[in-house]
Amino acid sequence: MAITRRQFIKRTGAAAAGTLLGPSLFNNPFLQKALADTIGDRYFVVVYLDGGNDGVNTVTPVDNGSGNLRTAYDAARMSLNLSPTDLQNTHIGTDPNTGAQLALHPGLIGLKSLYDLGKVAIIQGCGYPAYSLSHDQSRTVWQTADPLSVGTNGGWVGRYLAANYGGTDIPGVNVSDRIVGEFKTTATSVLTIGQLADFGFPYDPFGGGSDDNAKRTAFNALCNAASGDAQPVIKYIGESGAATLLASESYPALDSLYNADRSSWSNQYDAIGRSTARDLREVAKVIYGVAHVPPANNVHARVFQVSNGGYDMHSDQGAANTDGQHYSLHREIGDSLELFYQDCADMGVADKLCIVIWSEFSRRIQQNDSGTDHGSQAPMFVIGGTIQGGPTGGANGGVYGNHPNIDDAALNPDDGNTIYKQGSLVTNPFRSTDFRDVYGTLLKHWLGMTNPSGLVPTDTVPGGGDPDDYWTAANFDLGFLP
Repeated sequence: MAITRRQFIKRTGAAAAGTLLGPSLFNNPFLQKALADTIGDRYFVVVYLDGGNDGVNTVTPVDNGSGNLRTAYDAARMSLNLSPTDLQNTHIGTDPNTGAQLALHPGLIGLKSLYDLGKVAIIQGCGYPAYSLSHDQSRTVWQTADPLSVGTNGGWVGRYLAANYGGTDIPGVNVSDRIVGEFKTTATSVLTIGQLADFGFPYDPFGGGSDDNAKRTAFNALCNAASGDAQPVIKYIGESGAATLLASESYPALDSLYNADRSSWSNQYDAIGRSTARDLREVAKVIYGVAHVPPANNVHARVFQVSNGGYDMHSDQGAANTDGQHYSLHREIGDSLELFYQDCADMGVADKLCIVIWSEFSRRIQQNDSGTDHGSQAPMFVIGGTIQGGPTGGANGGVYGNHPNIDDAALNPDDGNTIYKQGSLVTNPFRSTDFRDVYGTLLKHWLGMTNPSGLVPTDTVPGGGDPDDYWTAANFDLGFLP
């Protein structure tokens, strides 16, 4: 029986035309538009630390250097401070501004192992103008790369996808129950999964599965009819449905392939026994399917996202004690990333891998009773086989950007946080790193965009504003990527 346009809209639940191209569409993992594979033979993984990771206890000054960092740190952190003894096994490079010796939180011993191999770059003082201390608002800022809310559409990765992908492939996967903010787009989208072993097309339960073949045939006919429609929205839904159907039948096999060939690696993720390890194992399964000889059928994913929650630690944060919340979360992240990187290295794809880690904000310099409140600037990490990081990663040992000025006299008097500043290093020796420079560097040097400025535009200084308070000159060559 022929399917009319009106019947197709009605049967796919897409009658509300006003929502067809809105972000809510992309929260449904089974209505995804496919993307073409244009990233080349590379992989990109975004890792989100949900809740606001305490940056000053993540990248910590061991001494003062030529400045006052350690003295200011000890004055603010009376019981949450990490002592030089706590940090003796996690030394990294030095602060470019003060020359202070820096160290990672002792829970990040797995990340330190990758740093020692030259695979980790640390970018300090990452933030944005007129910072927000709201989780939702600041998360949206980082996901959209739009601090001043000028109306930039979609997430920063989503805009990259929209500018470079199209067609019926699916090169993006979020290990989540929804499309995450940085991947949202109104032109292309990605697949969402929890576990590949449980992934499949959501046939309704009526009939007990006996009529699934008939349902598949009917759904495929709807999609094929819509894919040839002249209306862009109908064509979009048809192509998305066909790609989703194909993916739901192709991706589950990756679980069996990986476990059959790499059971010893799979067992190591089980040994860590944390959600980040399990989620990164799902990414590893997809990467193995793409890199396998011969490659898995109909699997072309290259861009991924995972997250780990729990970083909103207003109490019981802990310092170096192994039963503290911060130590536990950092140990999870560090150990999981170390294993994931080594797994990819064993697959032969480590030099094709790049990982970026971010959190929506840092924590306040001064501690409260047993935790820390919402802060402003935070470190980011970039990991990969071709990263200019570790002990040989430049003059400061893989450390890029200045440590924020945590001296009490330099903090924002309204909330006790470090202040975002641009300008020259002469006038602002504690110059901030705008997080959009990190994104732009990744877009240019890893994702292959010659000029990323259209995706992450610089700020327009409002009337009467101080240019040093805004991001007016992009630097998409931060140096942590060749």
